[in-house]
Amino acid sequence: MVEPKVIPRDAHTVSRRDIDSDALKVLYRLREGGHVAYLVGGSVRDLLLARRPKDFDIGTSAHPSQVKKLFRNCWIIGRRFRLAHVRFGTKVVEVATFRRQVQPGEEIVQDGVPATAPAAADVTNESTAEDGRAERAPAVHHDNTFGTPEEDAFRRDFTINALFYDISTFAIIDYVNGLDDLRAGIVRCIGDPEVRMIEDPVRMLRAIALAARLDFVIDPPLASAIDKLRHEIARSAPPRMLEEYYKILRAGSGEKTFRGLAAAGLLEPISEELHHGSGDALWSSLAALDTYRRRFSGTPDTLTNPVLLGSLLVPIGLAPQQGRTPLPESSTGKRRRRPIGLKLGPLPIARRDVERLRQLLGLQRRLHDLTASVRNQRALTHRSIFREALTWLEIHGNAPDLVEHWVTVLAERGAEEPVMAPAAEGGADTGRPRKRRRRRRKYHRPAQ
Repeated sequence: MVEPKVIPRDAHTVSRRDIDSDALKVLYRLREGGHVAYLVGGSVRDLLLARRPKDFDIGTSAHPSQVKKLFRNCWIIGRRFRLAHVRFGTKVVEVATFRRQVQPGEEIVQDGVPATAPAAADVTNESTAEDGRAERAPAVHHDNTFGTPEEDAFRRDFTINALFYDISTFAIIDYVNGLDDLRAGIVRCIGDPEVRMIEDPVRMLRAIALAARLDFVIDPPLASAIDKLRHEIARSAPPRMLEEYYKILRAGSGEKTFRGLAAAGLLEPISEELHHGSGDALWSSLAALDTYRRRFSGTPDTLTNPVLLGSLLVPIGLAPQQGRTPLPESSTGKRRRRPIGLKLGPLPIARRDVERLRQLLGLQRRLHDLTASVRNQRALTHRSIFREALTWLEIHGNAPDLVEHWVTVLAERGAEEPVMAPAAEGGADTGRPRKRRRRRRKYHRPAQ
């Protein structure tokens, strides 16, 4: 058993004022229910670095069914390891039971749920916990047994992600010397780096992304393991890899991260097009995206998947074709029902995202044309793709005057929207303009 370092309130900078109010509600109710409850993972790391956490995850000794009994607004998700999602409107506070890694054959049944069979463990993993285990990881099958806070800390990926904040004492609990690594600016793996990277190859990508986002250095043994095992990342599930790309692009450090991925050889096994296309055009595109993202304290809604996707594909010459193209013929000589979409290695790019990217790129010419009438310009702002096209212009157009013009047009259109009809007394206000009832046409029968 490892004795943790306990850093009292007066020796660290984390304050309850900086913690999301709904996350505090969950922490306090779990404590009132007699359970251990800590703020865990990246949120503690970011608070110690005076950064705004993306989300606030909670680790607890309560089993999922016990969490659900405490919260009516709770849903249980996952198969291999069940997580509790406590919902507050559109916000979700994730609550995970402390767990530990066990050896094959050591699985036990807890909370009425049989342990997962090894054969099933090779196929998929729906866990969204902090370390984010791979969906396909045949090297490891057994990681879903509930455990203690200490065991939970040692099964996480990096030391700076294994810090706990105790709401009852306001202290930081550190089992793995993560606070020292945080102060030194080091991304260090918990345990043997080679074993941990084989367990989940996506950790290689996350190590580089974390170092780029925090401006940290990677611990030499971890860097050596990444260099040795870089081709293992091809084992990761393609949908998960694409989601990791989107997370990187939304974080505000895309250029530095993708430069690091290219230097480490992690692009070639999963997206060869990016590997061969990595150059000045790509770096300039990602730098422009990062500049836009850093203007906001959190991730803006304007950074949609099509905008992020285009920031990767357009500079390497993979922009979708404009206009209507004939459908390709199949091997049988018949026309296919749909054209083949863009490909980025095995990553499953959604057709709807490709189509919206094509539309927003096609709208750029009209956004540059200020000779159109005021009426036509205002009509353009009603297009469903307009706001994404304007975001693209703002990021990659290098034309601030043009962006300001369209923002003004959009504001003028909003000021001239029809006033909503007031609700009838005693009736509900639907918030929509009243529609005129269409008069029914009268038909006259010919005289008999």
